[in-house]
Amino acid sequence: MTETNLPKHVAIIMDGNGRWAKKNALSVMLGHRKGVETLREIIRYSSNISIKVLSLYAFSTENWSRPKAEVNALMKLIVEYFTSEIDELDQNHVKIRILGDVDGLPPSAAEACRNAVNRTEHNKGLQLNIALNYGARDEILRGVNSLMMERCSGSKPFKEIVWEDFSNQLYTKGQPDVDLLIRTSGEQRLSNFLLCQCAYAEMVFPEVLWPEFTVDEYRKALQQYAGRERRFGGRTS
Repeated sequence: MTETNLPKHVAIIMDGNGRWAKKNALSVMLGHRKGVETLREIIRYSSNISIKVLSLYAFSTENWSRPKAEVNALMKLIVEYFTSEIDELDQNHVKIRILGDVDGLPPSAAEACRNAVNRTEHNKGLQLNIALNYGARDEILRGVNSLMMERCSGSKPFKEIVWEDFSNQLYTKGQPDVDLLIRTSGEQRLSNFLLCQCAYAEMVFPEVLWPEFTVDEYRKALQQYAGRERRFGGRTS
């Protein structure tokens, strides 16, 4: 595997913290904490091998339906993560972007997100997207409504909307589409994650739960990607 066949944009659905905790007779929150350890290693490795963009599904708009105690603990974990990791991320030139409705997060979590984004906004290394309070359908509706308001306001001439117009309304504006989507735990669905950006993504579904997803498992997924032929709707010669 060389730099020429590395994906530019990797997206990961970090699935299985709760099942890992249950399997090990631990609380769900200890499962989430173990998942953060995995997260740390995967970010470091992605940065070291020059992945351009890494998008991580951390908390969806549907996750608010989980037990209140779990949601509150997750929000505290977000604050704790940025507090403990921001120095290393910044030193390694990682640039953070939050995908999702930050205003809908509790004030402490929203502030931690904004501080992380502001501190790293000029960094030129790995682009780290963290999806929080994110849902792809909401993102699409947000983009459509934004374009409608723009056109109806008269600030721009009314004309046919093309893909470039719409893609510039997405949270990932200016970034390449997803090349490789990884979902751990063996589940094989997108769960409302980056639906537009994954239009031509290669997909890998490791059986391991997220807290068990080591750098070696990550390498295997990258190697699978490197061995595939991407045709984007065309044919091989």
